Amino acid sequence: MPDRHMKYRDRPLLSPPQALGLVLGALAFLAALSPSLIPRTGVLQGAVAGLSFAALYGVGAGSGFLWTWLGLPVPSWLGERRFRLVAIVIAAAIMIYGLSQATGWQNAIHEVMGMPPVESARPFTIAAVSLVTATVILMIGRLFRRVTLISAARLDWVMPDRVAYLAGLVLAAVVFWAIGSGVILSGALRFLDNTYRRVDAFLPPEMAAPTDPNKTGSAQSLISWDSLGAQGRNRVVAAPTRADIEALTGGPALEPLRIYVGANSADTAEDRAALALAELIRTGAFDRSVLVIATPTGTGWVDPSGMTPVEFLHRGDIASVSVQYSYLPSWLSLLVEPEYGHETAQAVFRTVYGHWRKLPADSRPRLYLFGLSLGSLNSDLAADFFDIVAAPYHGALWAGPPFASRTWNKVMAERVPGTPAWLPRFRDSSLFRFTSQTNHLDIPGANWGPMRMVYLQYASDPITFFKESSLWRPPDWMNSPRGPDVSPRLVWVPVVTFLQLICDMMTATLTPRGMGHVYAATHYLDGWVAVTSPAGWTESDLARLRTWMAERDL
Repeated sequence: MPDRHMKYRDRPLLSPPQALGLVLGALAFLAALSPSLIPRTGVLQGAVAGLSFAALYGVGAGSGFLWTWLGLPVPSWLGERRFRLVAIVIAAAIMIYGLSQATGWQNAIHEVMGMPPVESARPFTIAAVSLVTATVILMIGRLFRRVTLISAARLDWVMPDRVAYLAGLVLAAVVFWAIGSGVILSGALRFLDNTYRRVDAFLPPEMAAPTDPNKTGSAQSLISWDSLGAQGRNRVVAAPTRADIEALTGGPALEPLRIYVGANSADTAEDRAALALAELIRTGAFDRSVLVIATPTGTGWVDPSGMTPVEFLHRGDIASVSVQYSYLPSWLSLLVEPEYGHETAQAVFRTVYGHWRKLPADSRPRLYLFGLSLGSLNSDLAADFFDIVAAPYHGALWAGPPFASRTWNKVMAERVPGTPAWLPRFRDSSLFRFTSQTNHLDIPGANWGPMRMVYLQYASDPITFFKESSLWRPPDWMNSPRGPDVSPRLVWVPVVTFLQLICDMMTATLTPRGMGHVYAATHYLDGWVAVTSPAGWTESDLARLRTWMAERDL
């Protein structure tokens, strides 16, 4: 009597590759080496190429599995050794061609970013890394298939063959997801969180607590120096000082007030927000002309390139407040939990705004919001327009808004038809305006309203322009005209472009300043001038400030 489970027996894990999968995988390998948004090293190129090969190989192998599940006849020639050898030769030729073009494709990205060309994209490194990456993923895929077939064989006794196949697939997916998310991913996140926590706690021996009583962490401060973390301490002692501002402007200035509360400064988001308000009151921050709620990035970092210009523009008559909520890099927080930190941002805004609103309208400071990357997303989530309509804050500068940003997505979806995704216009431009490397904020015929909201974004920033839908369709930012920092040789390929953009997000801060996710102070300057309308600055004054910031690589 024939074995009932014979049809569920799997091939060995090291069995010959599937022909269709090989050709599809090779085409994906070729496409993965083509230009994307961010330049990549040979190791990263190899990882993306190997991942892309494995993904499309899986599509080919999965198609065969689906064919079998549907009970369709399999042509005998598909299993012939000769057919497989032909597929191997074709796949090898495609991948060799891709490796030969890799250097030129990488230099296409370098060219638009003003970077020197690379002599070689390291084809042997790419080949070796991609081989290891693809092999590991394919072995996991074959193990998945084996678990599927074993599950189907057990279920075959109580359900039809095709239903057993489908149920086995679902069970295997549940098992692998539970292991991947519950064990591997959770363990990796704990490791990364602990690692970044230790980095954040590192206190350089030469960095002593400030003696100025108006600085956070001083002996008179309500917040201890040690609890600020590395990012908080750097923020408190950042440039410019009063002396810097007076030297550049040639007139009197104040020392900018920078209030910072670390994740270890209090136990809860509400407690940290209350501590921030108490420190603001203690230092007289509400007596300044300008107050900025600067929401940090995932690591607690407040970009000095973003805050230096506005402190100069208002000659130090400014206070800012920031409260840390995480240690993880923004790209990791975005992939794992897009709204990571919004509870802290909301608590800080409600607390600070609540006090500010009670002050006399003619004497309280002008209130602005600022955020870069995940700080931009959480700054946006901090305030609900329905809660502030009676007493709105004055504006916001949000740089590198992540693809998950609430308001940004709404504005992008309703942008004026025909305006590019990387430089859109929204309605009459009285509330929202966009800018990039070139200042696009002065729009003829458009007048600002009572609030001024500016988005600073680069077309080459994958953290802004990543789209889940790029898995199956080209994103809008690839349409003509493209941004000046996006290669015209970049093409969309299903699945592969999606994987490229994920890698680009992880390496988006490795570009020259003014490209990718590395925002330049001179571009922030344009945004702050538009948002806050500082008095007394001529074009020559602004040019001197640009030079000062450029000399310090801001």
